Amino acid sequence: MIRILLTAAAALTLSTAAQAQQSPAPAAQGGPADVGLLPGAALSADCGGLNNLAGRAWCVTAPLGQVGALAEAYIANLETQGWLAAGGDENRVVLVKRRDGGGCDGMQMVAFYDTAKIAVAETPGYLGFAIVPGDVCATATPAAPSDGAAAGTVPQ
Repeated sequence: MIRILLTAAAALTLSTAAQAQQSPAPAAQGGPADVGLLPGAALSADCGGLNNLAGRAWCVTAPLGQVGALAEAYIANLETQGWLAAGGDENRVVLVKRRDGGGCDGMQMVAFYDTAKIAVAETPGYLGFAIVPGDVCATATPAAPSDGAAAGTVPQ
């Protein structure tokens, strides 16, 4: 009985160590610190070799038929960490998170696949995550009047 427990404990330890090696923390990979490897996702260090994202984004892969649900799971997970979906389009979500000292951090999640392949459920799909540099909540400087007149004056 003890031998079985020790064998099971050793197997669990080896399994946990192997998982830790296979799923490094995103920050260690240059990715956003709040993004982890969720169930159903596998790390894709080269982002599938697509869209010139290797080294610019932290990517995960899953079968294309599961990428939509995986994206929703990532959004829900990020919301628990203070990130809010603030915009985007069909395959991209822009997320923002208020900083404690003021301003906001920004991150983009983009869904993609190799369009040179037939889009079937088993085709590899990808989610790429990248930090938007700077303060995404900073107000823009107002544009100068287009007629060259000083602000608040009436052209004559």
